[in-house]
Amino acid sequence: MSLVPRPAVSHQWPEIDLRRVTANGVELNVAITGEGPAVLLLHGFPHTWRLWTDVLGPLAERHRVIAPDLRGLGASTRAADGYDAGTLAADAEALLNALGETSAAVIGIDAGTPPAFLLAMRRPDLVRRLVVMESLLGRLPGAEGFLAGGAPWWFGFHSVPGLAETVLTGHEAQYIDWFLDSGTLGQGLRPEIRDAFVSAYTGRAALHCAFSYYRALPTSARQVQDAADTRRLTVPTMAIGAHPVGTALEQQLRPLADDLVGHIIEDCGHIIPLHRPEPLLGLLKPFLTA
Repeated sequence: MSLVPRPAVSHQWPEIDLRRVTANGVELNVAITGEGPAVLLLHGFPHTWRLWTDVLGPLAERHRVIAPDLRGLGASTRAADGYDAGTLAADAEALLNALGETSAAVIGIDAGTPPAFLLAMRRPDLVRRLVVMESLLGRLPGAEGFLAGGAPWWFGFHSVPGLAETVLTGHEAQYIDWFLDSGTLGQGLRPEIRDAFVSAYTGRAALHCAFSYYRALPTSARQVQDAADTRRLTVPTMAIGAHPVGTALEQQLRPLADDLVGHIIEDCGHIIPLHRPEPLLGLLKPFLTA
Protein backbone atom coordinates (compact mmCIF):
# COMPACT_ATOMS: atom_id res chain seq x y z
CA MET A 1 0.00 0.00 0.00
CA SER A 2 1.22 3.51 -0.76
CA LEU A 3 -0.09 6.97 0.07
CA VAL A 4 -0.72 9.39 -2.78
CA PRO A 5 -0.54 13.14 -2.08
CA ARG A 6 -3.02 15.71 -3.33
CA PRO A 7 -1.81 17.95 -6.18
CA ALA A 8 -3.70 20.86 -7.69
CA VAL A 9 -6.78 20.15 -9.81
CA SER A 10 -7.16 21.07 -13.49
CA HIS A 11 -10.20 20.34 -15.64
CA GLN A 12 -10.03 19.08 -19.20
CA TRP A 13 -13.22 18.84 -21.22
CA PRO A 14 -13.15 16.28 -24.04
CA GLU A 15 -15.65 15.92 -26.84
CA ILE A 16 -18.14 13.28 -25.71
CA ASP A 17 -20.09 10.97 -27.98
CA LEU A 18 -23.29 9.96 -26.17
CA ARG A 19 -24.86 6.77 -27.52
CA ARG A 20 -27.67 4.36 -26.78
CA VAL A 21 -26.21 0.85 -26.91
CA THR A 22 -28.25 -2.34 -26.51
CA ALA A 23 -26.41 -4.78 -24.26
CA ASN A 24 -27.70 -7.88 -22.50
CA GLY A 25 -31.32 -6.95 -23.14
CA VAL A 26 -31.16 -3.34 -21.89
CA GLU A 27 -30.34 -0.01 -23.49
CA LEU A 28 -27.36 1.65 -21.87
CA ASN A 29 -26.63 5.34 -22.12
CA VAL A 30 -22.90 5.45 -22.87
CA ALA A 31 -20.38 8.29 -23.03
CA ILE A 32 -17.44 7.54 -25.35
CA THR A 33 -14.35 9.62 -26.02
CA GLY A 34 -10.80 9.16 -27.29
CA GLU A 35 -9.05 6.52 -29.35
CA GLY A 36 -6.78 3.63 -28.48
CA PRO A 37 -7.01 0.62 -26.15
CA ALA A 38 -10.43 0.53 -24.47
CA VAL A 39 -11.00 1.59 -20.87
CA LEU A 40 -14.41 0.80 -19.38
CA LEU A 41 -15.54 2.90 -16.40
CA LEU A 42 -18.26 1.60 -14.05
CA HIS A 43 -19.73 4.10 -11.59
CA GLY A 44 -21.66 3.55 -8.35
CA PHE A 45 -24.38 5.20 -6.22
CA PRO A 46 -25.55 7.96 -6.42
CA HIS A 47 -23.69 8.62 -9.65
CA THR A 48 -23.96 8.43 -13.43
CA TRP A 49 -21.27 8.40 -16.11
CA ARG A 50 -20.62 12.02 -15.13
CA LEU A 51 -18.72 10.74 -12.11
CA TRP A 52 -15.76 10.42 -14.50
CA THR A 53 -16.02 13.97 -15.92
CA ASP A 54 -12.61 15.12 -14.69
CA VAL A 55 -10.68 12.04 -15.78
CA LEU A 56 -12.24 11.43 -19.19
CA GLY A 57 -10.09 13.94 -21.05
CA PRO A 58 -6.70 12.88 -19.68
CA LEU A 59 -7.51 9.18 -20.16
CA ALA A 60 -8.78 9.82 -23.69
CA GLU A 61 -5.35 11.10 -24.72
CA ARG A 62 -4.24 7.47 -25.10
CA HIS A 63 -7.40 5.38 -24.75
CA ARG A 64 -10.91 4.89 -26.03
CA VAL A 65 -12.84 5.64 -22.84
CA ILE A 66 -16.27 4.04 -22.42
CA ALA A 67 -18.42 5.26 -19.52
CA PRO A 68 -21.97 3.87 -19.33
CA ASP A 69 -24.81 4.69 -17.01
CA LEU A 70 -25.30 1.35 -15.27
CA ARG A 71 -28.52 -0.62 -15.71
CA GLY A 72 -31.46 1.28 -14.23
CA LEU A 73 -29.44 4.41 -13.47
CA GLY A 74 -29.09 7.73 -15.26
CA ALA A 75 -30.51 7.51 -18.77
CA SER A 76 -30.16 3.73 -19.09
CA THR A 77 -33.12 1.35 -19.15
CA ARG A 78 -35.03 1.12 -15.87
CA ALA A 79 -35.00 -2.66 -15.91
CA ALA A 80 -37.34 -4.69 -13.70
CA ASP A 81 -34.46 -6.87 -12.47
CA GLY A 82 -30.83 -7.76 -13.06
CA TYR A 83 -29.17 -5.61 -10.40
CA ASP A 84 -26.91 -8.36 -9.08
CA ALA A 85 -23.19 -8.13 -9.80
CA GLY A 86 -23.24 -11.12 -12.15
CA THR A 87 -25.84 -9.60 -14.45
CA LEU A 88 -24.07 -6.24 -14.35
CA ALA A 89 -20.84 -7.99 -15.36
CA ALA A 90 -22.74 -9.54 -18.27
CA ASP A 91 -24.01 -6.06 -19.19
CA ALA A 92 -20.41 -4.79 -19.29
CA GLU A 93 -19.24 -7.73 -21.38
CA ALA A 94 -22.10 -7.28 -23.84
CA LEU A 95 -21.41 -3.55 -24.05
CA LEU A 96 -17.77 -4.12 -24.98
CA ASN A 97 -18.84 -6.67 -27.57
CA ALA A 98 -21.42 -4.29 -29.05
CA LEU A 99 -18.74 -1.63 -29.38
CA GLY A 100 -16.36 -4.03 -31.10
CA GLU A 101 -13.85 -4.24 -28.26
CA THR A 102 -12.05 -7.54 -27.67
CA SER A 103 -9.92 -6.26 -24.79
CA ALA A 104 -10.38 -3.55 -22.18
CA ALA A 105 -9.05 -2.22 -18.93
CA VAL A 106 -11.97 -2.13 -16.49
CA ILE A 107 -12.28 0.42 -13.69
CA GLY A 108 -15.03 0.15 -11.09
CA ILE A 109 -15.92 2.18 -8.01
CA ASP A 110 -18.56 1.58 -5.34
CA ALA A 111 -21.37 -0.50 -6.92
CA GLY A 112 -19.28 -0.78 -10.08
CA THR A 113 -16.55 -2.74 -8.28
CA PRO A 114 -18.23 -6.16 -7.84
CA PRO A 115 -19.25 -6.44 -11.52
CA ALA A 116 -15.79 -5.28 -12.59
CA PHE A 117 -14.26 -7.96 -10.37
CA LEU A 118 -16.57 -10.69 -11.65
CA LEU A 119 -15.92 -9.74 -15.27
CA ALA A 120 -12.17 -10.02 -14.68
CA MET A 121 -12.60 -13.37 -12.94
CA ARG A 122 -14.86 -14.77 -15.66
CA ARG A 123 -13.13 -13.26 -18.71
CA PRO A 124 -9.41 -12.73 -18.07
CA ASP A 125 -9.01 -12.91 -21.84
CA LEU A 126 -11.21 -9.80 -22.16
CA VAL A 127 -10.10 -7.75 -19.15
CA ARG A 128 -6.59 -6.46 -19.77
CA ARG A 129 -6.22 -4.71 -16.42
CA LEU A 130 -8.52 -4.15 -13.45
CA VAL A 131 -8.85 -1.15 -11.13
CA VAL A 132 -11.29 -1.26 -8.22
CA MET A 133 -12.05 1.48 -5.71
CA GLU A 134 -13.95 2.23 -2.53
CA SER A 135 -16.13 -0.85 -2.24
CA LEU A 136 -16.26 -4.25 -0.62
CA LEU A 137 -16.50 -7.59 -2.37
CA GLY A 138 -19.37 -9.34 -0.64
CA ARG A 139 -18.37 -11.14 2.52
CA LEU A 140 -14.84 -12.07 1.49
CA PRO A 141 -12.36 -12.04 4.40
CA GLY A 142 -10.28 -8.93 4.91
CA ALA A 143 -12.88 -6.26 5.67
CA GLU A 144 -13.51 -7.19 9.30
CA GLY A 145 -11.99 -3.95 10.59
CA PHE A 146 -14.11 -1.79 8.33
CA LEU A 147 -17.25 -3.72 9.31
CA ALA A 148 -16.49 -3.90 13.03
CA GLY A 149 -19.34 -1.50 13.78
CA GLY A 150 -21.67 -3.03 11.21
CA ALA A 151 -22.41 -2.10 7.63
CA PRO A 152 -23.09 1.60 6.84
CA TRP A 153 -26.57 2.62 8.01
CA TRP A 154 -28.03 3.19 4.55
CA PHE A 155 -27.43 -0.42 3.47
CA GLY A 156 -30.23 -1.63 5.72
CA PHE A 157 -32.51 1.29 4.87
CA HIS A 158 -32.10 0.75 1.13
CA SER A 159 -32.51 -3.01 1.38
CA VAL A 160 -36.08 -3.07 2.72
CA PRO A 161 -38.34 -3.50 -0.34
CA GLY A 162 -40.34 -0.35 -1.06
CA LEU A 163 -39.36 1.56 2.08
CA ALA A 164 -36.67 4.00 1.01
CA GLU A 165 -38.36 5.12 -2.20
CA THR A 166 -41.62 5.73 -0.30
CA VAL A 167 -39.89 7.81 2.36
CA LEU A 168 -37.61 9.76 0.04
CA THR A 169 -39.82 10.64 -2.94
CA GLY A 170 -40.07 14.41 -2.90
CA HIS A 171 -36.91 14.78 -0.83
CA GLU A 172 -34.37 13.35 -3.25
CA ALA A 173 -32.16 16.45 -3.44
CA GLN A 174 -31.56 16.60 0.30
CA TYR A 175 -30.80 12.90 0.44
CA ILE A 176 -28.43 12.83 -2.54
CA ASP A 177 -26.67 15.95 -1.25
CA TRP A 178 -25.81 14.11 1.95
CA PHE A 179 -23.94 11.43 -0.01
CA LEU A 180 -22.22 13.96 -2.26
CA ASP A 181 -21.08 16.09 0.68
CA SER A 182 -19.98 13.09 2.70
CA GLY A 183 -18.18 11.64 -0.32
CA THR A 184 -16.10 14.81 -0.72
CA LEU A 185 -15.36 15.34 2.99
CA GLY A 186 -17.82 18.22 3.13
CA GLN A 187 -16.62 20.08 0.04
CA GLY A 188 -19.50 19.13 -2.26
CA LEU A 189 -19.47 19.03 -6.05
CA ARG A 190 -19.63 21.65 -8.77
CA PRO A 191 -23.26 22.71 -9.30
CA GLU A 192 -23.60 21.22 -12.80
CA ILE A 193 -22.41 17.79 -11.64
CA ARG A 194 -24.44 17.90 -8.44
CA ASP A 195 -27.58 18.89 -10.35
CA ALA A 196 -27.07 16.08 -12.89
CA PHE A 197 -26.82 13.49 -10.10
CA VAL A 198 -29.88 14.83 -8.27
CA SER A 199 -31.91 14.81 -11.49
CA ALA A 200 -30.85 11.24 -12.25
CA TYR A 201 -32.10 10.01 -8.88
CA THR A 202 -35.33 12.01 -8.69
CA GLY A 203 -38.64 10.15 -8.84
CA ARG A 204 -39.87 6.90 -7.38
CA ALA A 205 -38.85 4.81 -10.41
CA ALA A 206 -35.29 6.13 -10.34
CA LEU A 207 -34.99 5.53 -6.61
CA HIS A 208 -36.43 2.03 -6.92
CA CYS A 209 -33.78 1.05 -9.46
CA ALA A 210 -31.01 2.54 -7.33
CA PHE A 211 -32.11 0.67 -4.22
CA SER A 212 -32.47 -2.54 -6.22
CA TYR A 213 -28.66 -2.70 -6.19
CA TYR A 214 -28.77 -2.99 -2.40
CA ARG A 215 -31.62 -5.51 -2.46
CA ALA A 216 -29.50 -7.68 -4.76
CA LEU A 217 -26.48 -7.62 -2.44
CA PRO A 218 -27.05 -11.15 -1.03
CA THR A 219 -27.09 -12.54 -4.57
CA SER A 220 -24.03 -10.50 -5.52
CA ALA A 221 -22.19 -11.72 -2.42
CA ARG A 222 -22.88 -15.35 -3.36
CA GLN A 223 -21.62 -14.71 -6.89
CA VAL A 224 -18.42 -13.12 -5.57
CA GLN A 225 -17.87 -15.99 -3.15
CA ASP A 226 -18.46 -18.60 -5.85
CA ALA A 227 -15.91 -16.90 -8.09
CA ALA A 228 -13.37 -16.69 -5.27
CA ASP A 229 -13.89 -20.36 -4.41
CA THR A 230 -13.28 -21.62 -7.94
CA ARG A 231 -10.59 -19.45 -9.54
CA ARG A 232 -7.91 -16.83 -8.99
CA LEU A 233 -7.73 -13.23 -10.13
CA THR A 234 -4.99 -13.44 -12.73
CA VAL A 235 -5.18 -10.03 -14.43
CA PRO A 236 -2.97 -7.18 -13.13
CA THR A 237 -5.09 -5.39 -10.53
CA MET A 238 -4.94 -2.14 -8.61
CA ALA A 239 -7.06 -1.44 -5.51
CA ILE A 240 -7.48 2.22 -4.55
CA GLY A 241 -8.89 3.33 -1.24
CA ALA A 242 -9.83 6.63 0.35
CA HIS A 243 -12.32 7.50 3.10
CA PRO A 244 -14.08 5.48 4.37
CA VAL A 245 -13.12 2.10 2.84
CA GLY A 246 -9.36 2.55 3.05
CA THR A 247 -7.41 -0.70 2.68
CA ALA A 248 -10.34 -3.09 3.23
CA LEU A 249 -10.81 -3.87 -0.48
CA GLU A 250 -7.09 -4.47 -0.98
CA GLN A 251 -7.11 -6.85 1.99
CA GLN A 252 -10.03 -8.79 0.49
CA LEU A 253 -8.22 -9.13 -2.82
CA ARG A 254 -4.77 -9.98 -1.50
CA PRO A 255 -5.35 -13.76 -1.06
CA LEU A 256 -7.02 -14.06 -4.49
CA ALA A 257 -4.83 -11.96 -6.76
CA ASP A 258 -1.68 -12.99 -8.60
CA ASP A 259 -0.66 -9.40 -9.38
CA LEU A 260 -2.05 -6.76 -7.01
CA VAL A 261 -0.95 -3.27 -6.00
CA GLY A 262 -2.79 -1.15 -3.44
CA HIS A 263 -2.87 2.60 -2.89
CA ILE A 264 -4.55 5.05 -0.53
CA ILE A 265 -5.28 8.59 -1.75
CA GLU A 266 -4.87 10.88 1.22
CA ASP A 267 -7.34 13.59 2.21
CA CYS A 268 -9.88 12.08 -0.16
CA GLY A 269 -13.52 11.13 0.20
CA HIS A 270 -15.41 8.24 -1.30
CA ILE A 271 -16.10 10.01 -4.62
CA ILE A 272 -12.47 9.79 -5.74
CA PRO A 273 -12.82 10.72 -9.45
CA LEU A 274 -14.49 14.05 -8.63
CA HIS A 275 -12.88 14.81 -5.27
CA ARG A 276 -9.24 14.06 -6.14
CA PRO A 277 -9.00 13.49 -9.91
CA GLU A 278 -5.34 14.48 -10.24
CA PRO A 279 -3.86 11.95 -7.81
CA LEU A 280 -6.22 9.34 -9.25
CA LEU A 281 -4.90 10.05 -12.73
CA GLY A 282 -1.37 9.84 -11.34
CA LEU A 283 -2.13 6.23 -10.47
CA LEU A 284 -4.27 5.28 -13.47
CA LYS A 285 -2.13 6.56 -16.33
CA PRO A 286 1.02 4.50 -15.67
CA PHE A 287 -0.97 1.45 -14.62
CA LEU A 288 -3.14 1.43 -17.74
CA THR A 289 -0.19 1.89 -20.10
CA ALA A 290 2.25 -0.50 -18.39
